[in-house]
Amino acid sequence: MTTITAAATYPINAGGFNSPAGQVAYGGTAYSGTFIPAVWSGKLAQKFYSATVFGEIANTDWQGEINGLGDTVIINTIPTINVYNYSIGQNLNYDVPTPSTITLTITKGKYFGVNVNNLLELQSKPKLMDMFTNDASEQMKIAIDRDVLYTNFNQGAAFNQGATAGKISASFNLGTDAAPITMTGANVLTYITTLSSVLDEADVPETDRFLVISPLERQLLLASPLAQAQFMGDGESAMRNGKIGVIDRFNVFVSNLLPRGAAGRTWMNPNTGTDSASGGTLKRHAMIAGHKSAITFASQITKVESLQNPNDFGTLVRGLNVYGSQIAQTSGLALLVAAG
Repeated sequence: MTTITAAATYPINAGGFNSPAGQVAYGGTAYSGTFIPAVWSGKLAQKFYSATVFGEIANTDWQGEINGLGDTVIINTIPTINVYNYSIGQNLNYDVPTPSTITLTITKGKYFGVNVNNLLELQSKPKLMDMFTNDASEQMKIAIDRDVLYTNFNQGAAFNQGATAGKISASFNLGTDAAPITMTGANVLTYITTLSSVLDEADVPETDRFLVISPLERQLLLASPLAQAQFMGDGESAMRNGKIGVIDRFNVFVSNLLPRGAAGRTWMNPNTGTDSASGGTLKRHAMIAGHKSAITFASQITKVESLQNPNDFGTLVRGLNVYGSQIAQTSGLALLVAAG
């Protein structure tokens, strides 16, 4: 009987066990790079994921309405009721409310596919299918979070961004592409309260406000005694959703997925490349503030299925996630352009 030694590399050569010294010859790449069953242990090193925030900062009221790619949801908005002056004996006016609508279209989809060979699954201790699909789920959340943040971050009202922000006063500087704000320990709280004031001028409700910052601003905040005094804990883990506390009515989240760009140039999805004209340095990033009603988001895993691999022994697992987002209240979304 031929023995397969620990030095063998999977998959098994289709030619059988005729290699020298009883080892299995294989000319291709080892399965999943360094995942070699003979040296696996039952405990894998923990993998770190970018904190996803969009499920926390957007409303998902219509998520159950979608079934597949191309679906459209018509959302009625609350009409504005007029208020009139009154004098005794006058005829009263009666308005007929005419609500406007917002169309949420599910235009995007992402999928994953996993192939697990029967022999690989048999020879390894961890539950491979669970491990791979769990990782696919986390990667799916990150990919969608990155895309939706990038799609919506600068779609708020013009008076909630720029060097003359403020619907009433136009006196708040939230930075521009060409002149981003340099954050320091001395001014980071000032700019957070500035974002809060901009939303105040737009009559945005004080409850359910959010602020998404980068790890740079988080470090500056945590170094501030005033900010530490205002942080309030909650029952959810910051490892899962990036939430670090509450400051000036904002639920504050930290994300590595905020859009970045070179000063004065096109914004880019984070972690997807560099800007050659800036020497590869992305010199500005977004800080996003707003109210949960400002953005409508819907995401649905519409298909998860397994099937036998038609070309080999093993199982194929694949999943499809469709999603879409829409700005519902432009006045409820503000942008600060930060340097670095």
